[in-house]
Amino acid sequence: MKKLLLTLSLGLALSLTAGAADVTLTDVHLCCGSCVKGAEKAVAEVAGLTAKADQDASTVILTAADTATLQKGVDALTTAGFFGKSSDPSIKVNAETGAKNQKVKTLTISGLHLCCGKCVKAANQILSSVPGVTGNTAAKGVKTFEVTGDFNDKDVFDALQKGGLTGVEK
Repeated sequence: MKKLLLTLSLGLALSLTAGAADVTLTDVHLCCGSCVKGAEKAVAEVAGLTAKADQDASTVILTAADTATLQKGVDALTTAGFFGKSSDPSIKVNAETGAKNQKVKTLTISGLHLCCGKCVKAANQILSSVPGVTGNTAAKGVKTFEVTGDFNDKDVFDALQKGGLTGVEK
């Protein structure tokens, strides 16, 4: 009788986890504990989703019962300024920034994750690598900042996303 109950309990536990799905986002900017907390906080309100951000691996693993919930989690991360590559081709990371792929002298960016000095330093390094960018006003905790120079707006966002960050043109 005990074996039967144990077998039934084990079978129930396996059936509950069998429907679980996960997606790993790689190359996400997670330079500090605040970034990790920020990523986990960004998805905390998505019902039925759990998240584990790993600073050392630059990954965020999302787990849910279905792909629709996983997609909501990935969307919440990009809205919070985090960007990465999805391990599941059916889960799309939204790369839309509003950039028009045109030369500009000033670009206003909002929504980029800038929780600490390390985030700002990373953003500065990324932005300085974009041909034609000569300056920016990124600072810890700002919601919006400007990039200046003579550059292609899409190149700026492509570089930021390659560095694990994202935002939108304002």
